[in-house]
Amino acid sequence: MDFQKICDGIAAMTCVVSVEKLEGGGYGKICLVAGNKSYIDSIEHPMPGVRMFKEKFEPNSEYTCYMTRDLNFEDFCYRSAVEKKCLHSYAHPDRYDVWFNMTFLPVDAEDGNICYCTYTMEINMVADSKRLSNVSGEVAGAVLETCIKLRGTSDFDQTINEVIGDIRELCKAEYCCILLTDPVERRCWVLGEDVEDRSSLLSMKEYVDDKFYNIVETWEDTISGSNCLIVKNRQDMEVVRERNPIWVESLESAGVETIVLFSLKSRNELLGYIWAINFNAEDAGMIKETLELTTFILASELANHMLVDRLKVLSSRDMLTGVNNRNEMNNLVDEISREGDQQNTTIGIVFTDLNGLKAVNDVHGHAAGDRLLKDAASALREVFSEKMIYRAGGDEFTVIIPAIKEKELSKKVKELRKASGNYEGVTFAIGYSIAENSSDIHRALREADERMYEDKENYYIEHPDKRRVNLIGN
Repeated sequence: MDFQKICDGIAAMTCVVSVEKLEGGGYGKICLVAGNKSYIDSIEHPMPGVRMFKEKFEPNSEYTCYMTRDLNFEDFCYRSAVEKKCLHSYAHPDRYDVWFNMTFLPVDAEDGNICYCTYTMEINMVADSKRLSNVSGEVAGAVLETCIKLRGTSDFDQTINEVIGDIRELCKAEYCCILLTDPVERRCWVLGEDVEDRSSLLSMKEYVDDKFYNIVETWEDTISGSNCLIVKNRQDMEVVRERNPIWVESLESAGVETIVLFSLKSRNELLGYIWAINFNAEDAGMIKETLELTTFILASELANHMLVDRLKVLSSRDMLTGVNNRNEMNNLVDEISREGDQQNTTIGIVFTDLNGLKAVNDVHGHAAGDRLLKDAASALREVFSEKMIYRAGGDEFTVIIPAIKEKELSKKVKELRKASGNYEGVTFAIGYSIAENSSDIHRALREADERMYEDKENYYIEHPDKRRVNLIGN
């Protein structure tokens, strides 16, 4: 058969691929037999930023002569050439910042144990929504249900667990999980997971510790520039073992036989990974198609959710000390005031002022002053829950404690004075008061503030040697 004529008869970038069929259902060499001009140009004159291992196309060369080994590409070639299936995929490999619209068609020619298929590709610089939606009804329905759940939820974490359960059942997998990563803090955590009732697999939370990020950061290289990693049999597992032996050892010890792993990326930022474990290898194509589109949606929703969380943190947190900021305190006081007598409970107020901050800034610089503020916040955390602590501004912190009696509040203040001694240079002027119910909170705030300034004055009376510092500081 004239394979070159087949390629030349197709306008889009096309080549003919040969697959060596082995006994027992495996495969050997996968070679690029022939290619039309457009396809050969993609190898000999690749797009900017792309470098081929070999820059001259040679018929019947193994495809790995030109690019990194890709198990997904091999799977499609095998199913098309050997199993005689017509296949299509629309994917965004990590190694290229483009989308590939790919079609694999079986060729009715065999040479002993050598089978053939055509591989045709079209390159899109941006994702084509029509191509993404060109999936089976079952997959489209599952992905649509995912979109509806995520967009309509008021409890994102709970909905994620429901979505993960749906994906696991659709993939007929034993386990499914979303793991988020933070490369700056070098940590990862389970966002959601679902496991089959009869499974002996442990929760991923049992494995995620301070050292687990070291394994997670190897996954990108293990995926090796593709858009996912699919291990559906022993042959695939051995390929992964060559790339990542430590991870494969941990997978096998945990009872993992098959796994599909997708990275979750939004605007080229890695958010984490989603994977399914111990699925039926015959469903690998459908699982890849399902997760390919689902991860596209999930990554977008995750990025939006994480952005909202970041904005919420920025609007409610003091970035230096990590405690709540004045804006969050004002919102809470307004909320408590609006409740009036409906909230029939006491509210404790503690005002603190850090002595000598300006003097430290003037003498030792702002870095030393920042350290002092962080230590002051740490002293407060030793005594009070962080969610109750607010940096009201400058060197002032406020603590708002619900349902506390005056005797207990007085004890807490004594504990704070003791805790401040654990940090060099940290001394507080402190005032506190009790609001008998929410309608009385503004009176308690004023009273605590007045008592705090009285305490500051008493501090300087008792420590006259500090008075000179006070004149240039607080």
